[in-house]
Amino acid sequence: MDSLRNPYTPNAGAEPQAIVGRADELRSFDILLARLSRGRTEQSMIITGLRGVGKTVLLHQFREKAVAKNWVVAELEISKHDENTFRRLIAARLRTALHELSPRTRWTDKFKHAASVLRSFTLAVDPEGRVTAGIDLEAAEGYADHGDLTLDLTDLFIAVGEAAADRERGLVLLVDEVQFLNQGALEALIAALHKTIQRKLPITMVGAGLPQIAELAGDAKSYAERLFKFPRIQNLSPEDARVALSQPAAEEDAEFEEAALSRAVEITAGYPYFIQELGYAVWELAEGPLITETDVVDAVADYEAKLDSSFFRVRFDRSTELQKAYLRAMAELGPEPQRASDVAEVMGRVSANVAPVRAQLIDMGLLYTPDHGYAAFTVPHFDQYLLREMPKLSVPPLKKRNK
Repeated sequence: MDSLRNPYTPNAGAEPQAIVGRADELRSFDILLARLSRGRTEQSMIITGLRGVGKTVLLHQFREKAVAKNWVVAELEISKHDENTFRRLIAARLRTALHELSPRTRWTDKFKHAASVLRSFTLAVDPEGRVTAGIDLEAAEGYADHGDLTLDLTDLFIAVGEAAADRERGLVLLVDEVQFLNQGALEALIAALHKTIQRKLPITMVGAGLPQIAELAGDAKSYAERLFKFPRIQNLSPEDARVALSQPAAEEDAEFEEAALSRAVEITAGYPYFIQELGYAVWELAEGPLITETDVVDAVADYEAKLDSSFFRVRFDRSTELQKAYLRAMAELGPEPQRASDVAEVMGRVSANVAPVRAQLIDMGLLYTPDHGYAAFTVPHFDQYLLREMPKLSVPPLKKRNK
């Protein structure tokens, strides 16, 4: 069929034509903004889930909803960095937010105070004022200048929240890849948000991250479980997966036969990103307008090759030989969460030998710990890829210690 009309979008964070199976999360976000707008409090959310289940797409939906309700949105995508880099990043986003909340020429005293607090917040890491360029105000002495990220960010959130309330508007921070925040930054975000809730200010944060973020947030602040909901989004139900495939095709005057839909759902297990990849591959191969089960089966080779060369390989190639061996040993045992001792046994090692490797893979975001002593892949179907990529397990020899 015509490639120009291919309706599937297998790109990182790209919005599919049919967004299905996420009604509960979208409704929760609507309620969050509505209650904050009325001066009420409401638990915010950190969406959790494996790679490819649509967390970033959901954040984009939240953004559209917030903008439609005249809220200002500040988007942050976190990567591994220190607290100073985080301070620069969030300061830059809040500087933009202040200008979106109100033009500089219409700033009230609340806005000028918020801008001065922002200036204070950045002085420790940006004494030349590049982050706050265009804000010709002195730093607010005694605010956000404590040298402690938690105290400083709390001052900044309160000041920006009060400015937003002054304009009868709100600000929502959408934070992707939350699990990569270091503990200090995560503690500061939770504590600052907690204080704005106590003040009933129209500022909130909604995040997305891998499944371990609920535990990390609880470790950072004991009250995080009362501050946030942690909805976990997973693969789509068979019914929703069928809609995710069939609706985009129908919009381009094509149709899946029932057997084709059933086989496609079986192959992808309903994972949203995999649905997009398989749909794209099928569209390129099928003559149409009726897409048959044979078309789906024939597209599997191209579908797997695309996943292997991009979605899987970009993660696999970041690993050392020993880390790859650990992942392959897990795949040997199956896709379920695996005990550390069982993985070590498959590798011919003892748990103490490979515990650092396991910790490194968790830190890299390739594994997470659903239960004590267990680890699981953060990427669905990663076990299948590893078995294709490494048909035979090969474990590097132990390094001999120098006497």
